[in-house]
Amino acid sequence: MRLGVLFSGGKDSTLALHKAAENAKIVCLITLVSENKESFMFHTPNIDITSLQAEALGLPLIRKVTKGKPETELKDLEEAIVQAVQDFKIDGVVTGAIESAYQYQRIKCICDRLKLSCVNPLWKRDQKALVEELVTKGFEVIISGIFAYPLDETWLGKWLDKDLISHLTHLSEEFGLSIAGEGGEIETTVLDAPLFRKKIKVLDFSIEAKGHSGVYIIKKALLIPK
Repeated sequence: MRLGVLFSGGKDSTLALHKAAENAKIVCLITLVSENKESFMFHTPNIDITSLQAEALGLPLIRKVTKGKPETELKDLEEAIVQAVQDFKIDGVVTGAIESAYQYQRIKCICDRLKLSCVNPLWKRDQKALVEELVTKGFEVIISGIFAYPLDETWLGKWLDKDLISHLTHLSEEFGLSIAGEGGEIETTVLDAPLFRKKIKVLDFSIEAKGHSGVYIIKKALLIPK
């Protein structure tokens, strides 16, 4: 089976790609760049890094800009998937959905309409087990967005490691935060993964934060040997 991956550059879509690659051929990445920072469908922090990640993976990238409005972003997504069908002859689409029925149902409807398989390797998996798997398998992941109490700007740029997972687990128990950020509490950016041929080095960044909301913006980065 030839698959295209809905790819944001965050931990979920990257892990889903790796899971799907165990049983199928990944032939392209599909990235929607939303101009709406409040989009329910698409991850936004550091979305431009997907071009470096695609190069690191050795995969072509279909990149489509969307206004991010509910009535049009799904149409834009479908157009990008149709392009993947035409250009790379995909048989299905991989998503990084874990708990979001909103995303799952809408992507599934598009796939059904286009007669494509909708592959969801992470769907309903235990969230703590998923983030632990990222660390165990050597994914290098940083926190690139925070959007919930009691998170603050000190979280931005932190590496996802065992200590951070322990802290997230504590916050989940005390405040109900999703360990995997499924409630939109955190966003992430992957700088290295097992299938990356090279890793990403951040050369310059800035932090924009206020209260319990903020983003880590990668301003300059390049690929380096692993």
